[in-house]
Amino acid sequence: MNRPLVELDNVSKSFGGFTAVESINLNISEGEFLAIMGSSGCGKTTTLRMLAGLDQPTQGEIRLNGERINELSTWDRDTPLVWQNLALFPFLSVAENVEFGLRMRGVQKDERRRRVGKWLERMGLAEFAGRDISQLSGGQRQRVALARSLVTEPPILLLDEPLSALDANLKVRMQGVLTELQKEIGITFVYVTHSHSEAFAMADRVVIMSQGHIEQVGTPQEIYSKPCNRFVAEFIGGKNIIEGNVADIVGDRIIVRSDHGVLETPLAAGGRVAKGDSVTLYVGAEDVGFGGAEGADRNRLRCRVIGEEFVGAIMTIHLQAETGLELQAQVPYAGRAKLPVEDDGWVHVSWGIQETRILGAQT
Repeated sequence: MNRPLVELDNVSKSFGGFTAVESINLNISEGEFLAIMGSSGCGKTTTLRMLAGLDQPTQGEIRLNGERINELSTWDRDTPLVWQNLALFPFLSVAENVEFGLRMRGVQKDERRRRVGKWLERMGLAEFAGRDISQLSGGQRQRVALARSLVTEPPILLLDEPLSALDANLKVRMQGVLTELQKEIGITFVYVTHSHSEAFAMADRVVIMSQGHIEQVGTPQEIYSKPCNRFVAEFIGGKNIIEGNVADIVGDRIIVRSDHGVLETPLAAGGRVAKGDSVTLYVGAEDVGFGGAEGADRNRLRCRVIGEEFVGAIMTIHLQAETGLELQAQVPYAGRAKLPVEDDGWVHVSWGIQETRILGAQT
């Protein structure tokens, strides 16, 4: 990983008696695409605003290239922000919008025109230079906002849910534009979103926040496959969670007794657990299979199908065990009709012991 470009050292932000961000520590590397995720009110946008200079930390220090920037104005710190609503100037043309930041910095006219032309060309907007913003599509406006921020050639670009107002197809296309652009120009992107698909598709690392705290930082693959706690597992979705107690440790397996039956998990997945410990097991929805799978290496439950959710080529089957435990299983849409569901809606499900993990044991 490259050297840290941005360092947040024990940073907090309070508004009156409310603490929006509490004592977070985070390094953001040069050239990294970092996504910050969390539900509304978790502190992700406040963190972005502190990086942009729109809010000052109540305590702690923010450093850019090793220099403290807490008290620097937005213009002096050169950390442009692409807003959720884009905040383009409707009374200026496309070229004038892109030129605005250069004009405010006193860049000479010839240099302004050269750089604006370069970025309009790069973003595929050259033919729209003289158009009003109102004459552009949503995707074109998005690219104008990006060009306006990047024309000043900053070391970092901050993005606050910039794709949230776009339709689904355009959103996917713009994800490709953003990732390709970030790799091409090599600057750091810090991207705030509540969308798992956006963060996991684009980011090198993802930060999960809750109630002003950082819960977990890792690659999308690490966070999906090894959530550090129940909040992260439930937030990213696709995880079945079962509470229990360690009944025994036999050979290379941990025997867990739960209200829903006896389950097993590999000893290697358990970290430091002992007999009698309370544990939280999880298994991915994609690992849950149907039918009476043979072999002694699987956990099994009898469940009733209580709902189905169709998302493209994948079906999510919602299940409820005889004990009331709710589970999810993901199957290809084409295979839905072949599931061995009984006439009354009951079905046997199972998953590999090796796919059964204990929350928090890996971190």
